[in-house]
Formats: sequence, C-alpha cells, structure tokens
Amino acid sequence: MKPIFEYELKVRDYECDVQGHVNNANYQHYFEVTRHEFLERQGLNFNELHNDGIDAVVARVDIRYKSPLHGMDVFKCRIAAMERKRLSYVFHQEIVRLSDGKLCATGSIEVVCLINGKLSQPAVFDAAFAEYI
Repeated sequence: MKPIFEYELKVRDYECDVQGHVNNANYQHYFEVTRHEFLERQGLNFNELHNDGIDAVVARVDIRYKSPLHGMDVFKCRIAAMERKRLSYVFHQEIVRLSDGKLCATGSIEVVCLINGKLSQPAVFDAAFAEYI
C-alpha cells in the first residue's frame, strides 16, 4: 500500500547513544517532524493554528523498534495510514532506512484537538484529512 506521506531525514551523530544507535527518544521526534510536514502539505501551519486557539496534541504514543538507525543513516519517515477514533486521529507511521530498505520502527500516535484549551471536535482537521480517513 502506498503511504499517505513520506519525509526524508538523515540521522545526526548527536542523536546516537554510546552503542552507536539512534537513542529511542529521537524516533518520536522523527515521527513528529513528519506529521508537522504533512500538516503543512495540507495547508495547515502548526504555529498559525496555535495562534488561532487550535492545538493538536499527542495523547498516546506506541513505538515498536525493529532495527536500529545509526549515525548518518538516511531514512524515510512515512505516514502509512490514518484513522479517526471519536475525538482523535491515529497516525500509523514507519521509519525505513534507504540504504537497505529495512523497517527500523513503527509507531501509532494518537492526536487530539484542543480548541481554546478544551478537548473538541477537530473540524479543521476533518476537512484537511477527509481523503485519508
């Protein structure tokens, strides 16, 4: 199945731990960067949304580590699929190393919408993501 969105990134040496692997916390950063870039592609700017009182916030993260990334690896972070669950969106994401096509991590990230600080129906996101859910 073709991913909804892909974003290419490169591991920076300072993201690695003493074993030479990317530290686990950085995978969440990669997933977040990709979601922000996806929002931009949909015409939604994270900072502008915030200034309008609309905040997309992570409510839950589940990451499965498959094969470690190393310093200077180039990879694609993908949004493989999305689903709407009540007041949240779940982004199913994956990280694939380009040199060998190896799946390095998968993530399921649940995002909710706050409008002026209150959990709300994400109408702006419903419109932007209509073709994907």
